Amino acid sequence: MAILLADSGATKCEWCLAEPGKGTTTVFTQGISPYFFNQEKVIQLLRQELLPILPDPVSIQEIHYYGTGMRNPDNVAMVQGALQQVFTCDAIEVKDDMLSAARALNQRNEGLACNLGTGSFAVYYDGERIAKQAPGIGYILGDEGSGAYLGKKVIQYYLYNTFDEDLRYKFDDKYKTTAVEILENVYRKPLANRYLAGFCLFLSENRGHYMIENIIEDGLNDFFFNHLCKFSESWKLPIHFSGSVAFAFKDVITELCHSYEFEAGQILKSPMEGLIQYHVQ
Repeated sequence: MAILLADSGATKCEWCLAEPGKGTTTVFTQGISPYFFNQEKVIQLLRQELLPILPDPVSIQEIHYYGTGMRNPDNVAMVQGALQQVFTCDAIEVKDDMLSAARALNQRNEGLACNLGTGSFAVYYDGERIAKQAPGIGYILGDEGSGAYLGKKVIQYYLYNTFDEDLRYKFDDKYKTTAVEILENVYRKPLANRYLAGFCLFLSENRGHYMIENIIEDGLNDFFFNHLCKFSESWKLPIHFSGSVAFAFKDVITELCHSYEFEAGQILKSPMEGLIQYHVQ
C-alpha cells in the first residue's frame, strides 16, 4: 500500500512516497500557504511540480498532508479539495503542521514539540492529540525564533547601520541590495515572510562574530521566554525541535535548554523521518 506524506511550510513542501518494504521517494515543491494560494493554484502546483516526478501516482492509496495554516477549517477544505482533484485515492487526511511536528518528534508519547522554520510554534502533545499550543500570531507580530524573525533582525542591524564594517561588507557582497529594495520587498511585495527568512542564512554563514551570536541567542531566547515558559510541562517533559532554523542553531538551543533547566530532546531538520515512522513503520 503506497502512502504519500506531505509536510508543508511557507517556503517549501517535502513530499514522500512510501511503500512498506520498497523504500521511499522524496520530492520537494514550493510551500503551499493557504494565505497566498487558492485551490486553483494548489492544483496547478501539484500537477506541474509534483505529479511529473512521482514514480507511480496511481498506486497511492493514502495521503497524509500536514501544512501551515491548516488550523483553519476553510483552508483544510481548500487543500483537501485540491488533492481530491489531482489524486484518485479516497483516504486523504489534511492536518496542521503542529500535529506534524508533534507526531514526528513524539510518535505516540507525551512531550513538547517545537518548530523553527520560516515560522515558529510550540505545542504540548499528550501522545494522541495537541492538548496545548502557544498562540500563533504570524511573522509580523510574532513567530519568535523563526527564520523570518531572525532575518528581520539581520535587516534591522543592516538598515540601522549597527553592523560593523566587516559584517556590512559581507552583507553587501552577498545580497547586493539597497534599503529601497529591501523595504519594497517587505512592505509591497507578496511572501515577505519568505523574503525575510532568506536573510537567516547570513547568520549561519558568519557564526562566531559577537553581533551574529547576539542576534541568534536573543531571537531564540525570545521563543523560549514567550512560548516554552508558558507551558508547565516544559520542566517535566523532553522538548523536541524540528525545522531548518532549529537544526542550524542546535548548539544555541541546547545551551538555552540547559539555562532554563529544560530537558533537550531531538533536534531534527525535517519532521519527515518521524512521519514515515509514525504512518508506515
